[in-house]
Amino acid sequence: MESVSPSSSPVISSNKTPSLTLEEWNGSSPTKLSKTFTIKASSSSFSIHRSGARFTHVWRRFLQAFVPEGFPSSVTPDYVPFQIWDLLQGLSTYIRTMLSTHALLSAIGVGEKSATVIGATFQWFLRDLTGMLGGILFTFYQGSNLDSNAKMWRLVADLMNDLGMLMDLISPLFPSAFVFIVCLGSISRSFTGVASGATRAALTQHFALQDNAADISAKEGSQETVATMIGMALGMLVARITIGHPLAIWFSFLSLTLFHMYANYRAVRCLALNSLNPERSSILLQHFTETGQVLSPKQVSSLEHILPIQLTSWSSKKTNSLDTKVRLGTRISSFDEIEIKEHLLSVASYYTKAKYLLVEKKGIVNVIVHKDSSSADVLKSFIHALVLANNAYKSKSLHSDSQTWMENKYEVFIQKVKSLGWKTERLLSSPIVWRANWIHQPSAEKID
Repeated sequence: MESVSPSSSPVISSNKTPSLTLEEWNGSSPTKLSKTFTIKASSSSFSIHRSGARFTHVWRRFLQAFVPEGFPSSVTPDYVPFQIWDLLQGLSTYIRTMLSTHALLSAIGVGEKSATVIGATFQWFLRDLTGMLGGILFTFYQGSNLDSNAKMWRLVADLMNDLGMLMDLISPLFPSAFVFIVCLGSISRSFTGVASGATRAALTQHFALQDNAADISAKEGSQETVATMIGMALGMLVARITIGHPLAIWFSFLSLTLFHMYANYRAVRCLALNSLNPERSSILLQHFTETGQVLSPKQVSSLEHILPIQLTSWSSKKTNSLDTKVRLGTRISSFDEIEIKEHLLSVASYYTKAKYLLVEKKGIVNVIVHKDSSSADVLKSFIHALVLANNAYKSKSLHSDSQTWMENKYEVFIQKVKSLGWKTERLLSSPIVWRANWIHQPSAEKID
């Protein structure tokens, strides 16, 4: 046998040269990426292939300054229609601001030789001072209700802004009452600032699907900046055209105001909030008791009312709403001795395991909240109160029947609500400032 030396072993050679392929992808979301470059490199060659049009990349980069990262998957579906109507109403506001400011400055005396600087300064200072005090007063009385009725207060904020600008526009027509009218307008706009800022924060949290509330807020600032610049340019043009023509000024102002109110109404109607407040809870429960099914946030949004003032014919649906028959967080001291014996003592046995007491009095279900109750307990107490109010004229044993419903159907109701995207962690309502504690001792039965 011949031996083969290592030097005579076969050598395997390859002509394949090393190469590298690099791809560049662009996009703010992993699910929304697009290929922009493909680079192929080897020791003997190098090539670059551009994917897509250059204009597309530039446009995408431009949009990133105005829409949240990961758009549209990072926001709720109602974000786009709301922002469109919101920007349109903002545009009309900036144009009207130019007209009202022009009228206000003319009334103060800007451009007139007889006007004094100190007089104009004092009037402007008094206007701002009343606005600041009005904002504090509004926050004191209504600040805690803005979360639970964000849609309505968003609409109210813009209506108050319209009223404030109207005051500025009519101020020159009444020289003797000029300061009073201007101060009223400033107070009206101060309500706008508080309500609009607070409700905007609530809506931003609603839009954010990826904990990106700060990004949404920043991009909205960019959108408003562009709308402001366009509105200022158009406002100066309208003011220039209508100067010296009172009829044209009023026609422009009122036309823009009507459009502003319509755009705000459409913007608020686009919102499909998934938080539970008293009215939305009432709508959900009434539909569930009638059909056994639960409505989605979008379906409920078309049923809830958003206008601050309801005409009788429009409010018939609202008057039948169960939430108007429930008073959450009732004070114990509001009951007298007879009411405590007739109402509280007789129903206490039904709520020995609950963190609340329900007392039906004169068609109103009063909810007495325990001092140790949690957010889940408050929500449960309100739903229980709605069930009790719904059965007020259908059953003689109200508390027994409602307790049976809660034991058999409450968890089913909550699970169905949660499965459709509703937030069931808490009830958005006015803060509960009155709570109670109680110890119920049942009467001892004598056994023979």
